Amino acid sequence: MSSKLIGVGVGPGDPELVTVKGVNALRAADVVVVPVMAAPDGRDGGERGRAEATVLHYVPEEKVVRVVFALNERSDRSRREAAWDAAGERVAGLLGLHGTVAFATIGDPNVYSTFTYLAYTIGELVPGTVVETVPGITAMQDLAARSGAVLTEGTEPLTLVPVTAGAAVLKDALNGPGTVVAYKFGRQAAEVAEALRDSGRLENAVWGSALGLEAESIRPAAELDGEPLPYLSTLIAPARRDGTRGGKL
Repeated sequence: MSSKLIGVGVGPGDPELVTVKGVNALRAADVVVVPVMAAPDGRDGGERGRAEATVLHYVPEEKVVRVVFALNERSDRSRREAAWDAAGERVAGLLGLHGTVAFATIGDPNVYSTFTYLAYTIGELVPGTVVETVPGITAMQDLAARSGAVLTEGTEPLTLVPVTAGAAVLKDALNGPGTVVAYKFGRQAAEVAEALRDSGRLENAVWGSALGLEAESIRPAAELDGEPLPYLSTLIAPARRDGTRGGKL
């Protein structure tokens, strides 16, 4: 009988935002893998990430397996690939021992998630493994709820941009129609603020970090002063609207 790997979205950090289906999947799995950042020597850096902290609200610690992923490696491709391979081998070993392995990922497993790379690697290492995903609440949904920002109305498009792709990609999106959401922009906060000003989208934009956690911060984007922000900061720049009801229908 084939083993099963399930990517479970556990939301942006608030344990109450894990879906019932997500909690059931975590509890039903034989083990729950959580990704951890690597120290400079490539080993477990010891830091408890958001996914692990969220999972521990629902499953006992002895059921959780920490696996090092190259979450913070962007400049050295060979080192990143080696880390992915090592993580895949570790999870492949777990699949050899257990019927069902869950992988907990912040947000949604199909939106900029490490799970995508793991699933690909497992497909190469353990052919026949059944791969499933359980959707999770995304940071943009949580920020919209906490800030009161409306993501879309009527026929408006919604553009999601990882600023790790460069500020130019964000500028192009801001000059287009609809709402723009930027992920992972903390280290380029100055460029993001400049792009918002240049496109005339600064006034109604909002940013947030550590959503649902003790260190939560939600502020108007107009207060961006160029200082670096937490890496996982999220920005919402709502579409230009005329203030009428149903104006975009």
